[in-house]
Amino acid sequence: MREATGRVLAIDPGRVRFGLAVSDPLGIVAQGLPTLTSSGRRKDLEALEVLVREREIAEIVVGRPLGMDGTRGEMTEFAERLAADLGERTGLPVTFWDERLSSAEAERTLIMGNVRREDRKGLRDRVAASLILQGFLDCRSLGSSPAPEDSDGELT
Repeated sequence: MREATGRVLAIDPGRVRFGLAVSDPLGIVAQGLPTLTSSGRRKDLEALEVLVREREIAEIVVGRPLGMDGTRGEMTEFAERLAADLGERTGLPVTFWDERLSSAEAERTLIMGNVRREDRKGLRDRVAASLILQGFLDCRSLGSSPAPEDSDGELT
């Protein structure tokens, strides 16, 4: 497993919105960023490249949506294409993180925080990305493989 030093960007990919989160420079704490509304594949990739440069990102984590039984679906392929394109365009290491239940956990967190229903939709993706990133960072700090469903955690 290759371990980058510097900020890590997490992406919770979706067809309409991308949840985004970034770590501190030491890779300890995740912080949500404003959600990116999709404007088409080319423009989305350009916006993410700008974010990578501006935030001095050293590594990217992409949530891999799998079914509860581990099955792959249309969104799994969408996330994997996004990860491949980002890795190619930025030259950065891209790691997958199992994102099962991240959106449900984000919703529960917002409900417990008494966030109004109409305000939750815009925040859910940001919170989900933060949960994905924090899980990745915590796992890495414990010396575990950062992507339980992959043998080495790296995008190949």
